[in-house]
Amino acid sequence: MRIRILGAAAGGGYPQWNCNCESCARVWRGEAKAQTQVSLAVTADDAHWFLLNASPDLRAQILANDVLHPQAPGRHSPIAGVVLTNGDVDAVAGLLDLRESQKLAIYATRAVLGVLDGNSIFKVLNPDFVARRVLTLDAAAGLMTRDGAATGLRVTPFSVPGKPALYLEGADIAAHLAERSENTIGLEIEDSRTGRKFFFIPGCADIDAALKTRLTGASLLFFDGTLWRDDEMIRAGLGTKTGKRMGHVSASDSIAALADCGIGRKIFVHINNTNKLHRADSAEYAQAREAGWEIGRDGMELTL
Repeated sequence: MRIRILGAAAGGGYPQWNCNCESCARVWRGEAKAQTQVSLAVTADDAHWFLLNASPDLRAQILANDVLHPQAPGRHSPIAGVVLTNGDVDAVAGLLDLRESQKLAIYATRAVLGVLDGNSIFKVLNPDFVARRVLTLDAAAGLMTRDGAATGLRVTPFSVPGKPALYLEGADIAAHLAERSENTIGLEIEDSRTGRKFFFIPGCADIDAALKTRLTGASLLFFDGTLWRDDEMIRAGLGTKTGKRMGHVSASDSIAALADCGIGRKIFVHINNTNKLHRADSAEYAQAREAGWEIGRDGMELTL
């Protein structure tokens, strides 16, 4: 099974288009490399690739990753489908780049498929070509082509503490912070032929006992690294919300919470522009590396 990080940054990317904070300024000056918004691509057969979330940067990510380029004359794409972990803009906006009558399958919970159904712009994904398949929490499902052919991959979705997408928040959002529902899920992706598997959790508001139990002994984990500390945006003068209010546990807390879980390889993704994990010369970066965590980067590839 091959896994390619298409994008490692949080919503808005790194740098964000209207930000000149200390970290973003490094990219504008050409001193650091830009990172696109988070998405992974995975394959078990080197022919059919599935995207884990479809970021607003998807077209640029396809251009930057030759494994996703057309391989046959005329209309063709190795992308067989997309698996969504939530309905946030940075998870679904890239679907609009896949509208050129290409056979695909979209996998998501009923709640997230309902978000797509409720917004008429996603009707550009012609149902004659694009199948929408419901994921049931804690039930394994084979990832199939639009025509139902097996690809050697299996996904098990599970709820993690989170909240509805920002544009779906209601006046009672305080009552729904860090709740478990179909709105925010993690994915266990398995190669059905080898039994090897990994976890992808780009958004998580808290690490509770149930999540720790699920992740214990995992060989590979891609995990929410949005902010280093909960009040990071406030301290930087760039926002008024804590990480928990935005639905993200801080990376420093995650390092401590998962330290005793025996996870083989741990990689932070969905890293916000303010997070000093982007900076290899920072104390935060050094602390994460010392604790055994890697920092996701666009184009990083792993084999499992």
